Amino acid sequence: MKTIKIITLALIFLVNFQLKAQEVSDKQKIEEVCLNYLEGFYEGDATKIEKSVKPSLYKYGYWKNSETGKYAGEGHMTFQQAVDYSKRVLENKSFAKEDAPKLVEVLDVMNHIAVAKVTAWWGYDYLLLSRTEDSWIIEQALWEGPLQKED
Repeated sequence: MKTIKIITLALIFLVNFQLKAQEVSDKQKIEEVCLNYLEGFYEGDATKIEKSVKPSLYKYGYWKNSETGKYAGEGHMTFQQAVDYSKRVLENKSFAKEDAPKLVEVLDVMNHIAVAKVTAWWGYDYLLLSRTEDSWIIEQALWEGPLQKED
């Protein structure tokens, strides 16, 4: 009877350990996808954008008008526009500054969906990701800039 309890406890421990390892693995994969997204824009690396973003991308944001001080919608950025933007960064050598913020926070991970927040030179992006088999990809991005939050 004692042996059965020990084996049962060991199995419970192994299952919990494996579930935690899988959760960490997913979190790491999501962080990598989000970093590819940021670095694609920062470094002008279209390949990183293509690897991290789904072709049906929907990216929309709000930018503060420096003259009026009011926020306005920036418009929808498509997958192709994101790729083209990263190519222009490379062509124009208009890379992000060395000390530009590049922070990824994974907020929630489920079986097939996840949400992350990235902090970039332009502001904050909330990213919705989906899982395809064993990989993660960004489906949608909603952003707001600049970095200063309103009171």
